[in-house]
Amino acid sequence: MAYSKINNSSKSISYLNRNYDQLKQQLIDFAKIYYPDTANDFSEGSPGMMFLEMAAYVGDILSFYTDTQVQETMLEYAQERENLFALAYNLGYKPKVTSAAAAELEITQTVPAISTGPDWRYAMTIQRGSSFLPNNSTGIEFLTQEDVNFNFSSSFDPTEVTVFSIDTITNQPLKYLLKKKVKAISAKRKTKSFNVGEPERFLKLEINDTNIIGIESIIDEDGNKYTEVDFLAQETVFEEVPNIEANDPRLSQYSGDTPYLLRTKKAPKRFITRFKANNNLEIKFGAGISDSADEEILPSPDNVGLGVNDGRTMLDYAFDPSNFLYTRAYGEVPSNTTLTVTYLQGGGLASNVASNTITRIGTMATKANTAGLDIANQISSVSVTNPKPANGGGEGDSNDDIRLNAAANFSTQQRTVTKEDYIFRALIMPPKFGKVAKAYITQDDQISVETSRRIANPNGLNLHVLGYDINKNLTNLGIAAKENLATYIEQYRMLTDAINIKDAYVINLGLDFEITTFINYNNDEVIVSVLNELKRFFNIDRWQVNQPIIISEVSNAISSTPGVRSVEYVKFNNKFGEVIGYSKYKYDLDQATINGVIYPSLDPSIFEVKYPNTDIQGRVKTY
Repeated sequence: MAYSKINNSSKSISYLNRNYDQLKQQLIDFAKIYYPDTANDFSEGSPGMMFLEMAAYVGDILSFYTDTQVQETMLEYAQERENLFALAYNLGYKPKVTSAAAAELEITQTVPAISTGPDWRYAMTIQRGSSFLPNNSTGIEFLTQEDVNFNFSSSFDPTEVTVFSIDTITNQPLKYLLKKKVKAISAKRKTKSFNVGEPERFLKLEINDTNIIGIESIIDEDGNKYTEVDFLAQETVFEEVPNIEANDPRLSQYSGDTPYLLRTKKAPKRFITRFKANNNLEIKFGAGISDSADEEILPSPDNVGLGVNDGRTMLDYAFDPSNFLYTRAYGEVPSNTTLTVTYLQGGGLASNVASNTITRIGTMATKANTAGLDIANQISSVSVTNPKPANGGGEGDSNDDIRLNAAANFSTQQRTVTKEDYIFRALIMPPKFGKVAKAYITQDDQISVETSRRIANPNGLNLHVLGYDINKNLTNLGIAAKENLATYIEQYRMLTDAINIKDAYVINLGLDFEITTFINYNNDEVIVSVLNELKRFFNIDRWQVNQPIIISEVSNAISSTPGVRSVEYVKFNNKFGEVIGYSKYKYDLDQATINGVIYPSLDPSIFEVKYPNTDIQGRVKTY
């Protein structure tokens, strides 16, 4: 029996061809080299050429989809909007399908007058979520973001009081006008109901609407409220409670500057939201279906292996507290109920309305601050306007916006890592929990037992903060505000960082100067212009903790004022003494001045011209 010899020599195959023409030519060359006797007709009409072209066509398609799929997994190169949304959510960024315009509303009401001034019993509260409308028929609404409490006034939320009407006979006020400002966004409140049956792990619901801003609330038919979180594994959320004696007898005395206390609470009923490529909003719940508390389900060294009746005797079983199959660590899923979803819809370019156009009242929820008081007349006296235009409305994120915003959001990681991160977190704490006006971070240090010298504490940071009083002068932050700040930062700090919240020091200054003027200028007008320029220069918004004073910059600010010919001298002096309204800290400015620069103290401190109308004085030198 004869056997033919099998050629096991490997063939040369190119893996670099990507498109149709390259693949076709490579197949022709391959056939010519390895099958010269059987493949010798490569004309366009031959059957062999048909099969080669079909193979090249299939290879080109496969190559295209391989490249596309790889490209769509990269944020920088993805083109499909659905993939961009998925990549953005994986990086922690929530794309927007619309942008709501923001406006600052001025809301007023009148109250009767009494002998001592306004009758504050009639000062009411306009509740958050009240709607106000422009004076046109566009259908745009603006919803208030906070309560408007006319009976409350603080440095960050003042109530302006003016005389509204006067008795022509006695010349005494009859009514006072109360004015407050509040933030509002262009949005309409809508509701949608969902009937939920048997429990379903990771239940998904979808809202089909245009220009959805976000979810305001989800409540089941038993009144249970579901809380929106950033991710389902997030168990705790911030909760704001009124700073009253019933909530905290110790901190209620600070309600004047800290009207709300910040608390953290567990949220077993929670959900997340994400927009889909068609701009619909998807709501997703957790996987927990047990009525028992997690502590009764989760194993611990105290109950595993004790032979208890609920079956926790398997010592070799892999228990994991975050395992959604056995706990409610991802939240409880609703079942056998009706969910009422309230969401906000609106925004867009049309919501950028002009100033003084939001003048109509839509749906306004009010309540009296004094029980049993009839405030019907005061409700009818409410008026509203927007002194500045509403802006910020837009069409949502474009594909490029999603790419850039997702990359920027990922770098922050929602954590405070650097010193600047801690300063930023302190400054953006909502002012209703206590307004942090200035913040500064230093390394903590301790005294060495061995050497009695101060050594750095690598894991300790000192956060020095200051607030404003009702006149926007710097003051120490209240105890309630500091506790709120500690609660707020606790959710973002690194595990190994210890944060000590301390007061920064305030150094009050006065300023004397002398100038000469040009002949054709009025001396009094020039002095007034210089004083206004110095007030702008020393505006407290422009100054930070540990910022030095460069005297030449002050002189330049004076000399650049029209009419000033020369600056004869500039002299700073320290203002101190609590009895006369200044900081209690005395500071030696002469010792702190080096080469024309006044440096702050080694302890974090800030310079402040507290009373610029009297603490800045100047004169014109005459010859």
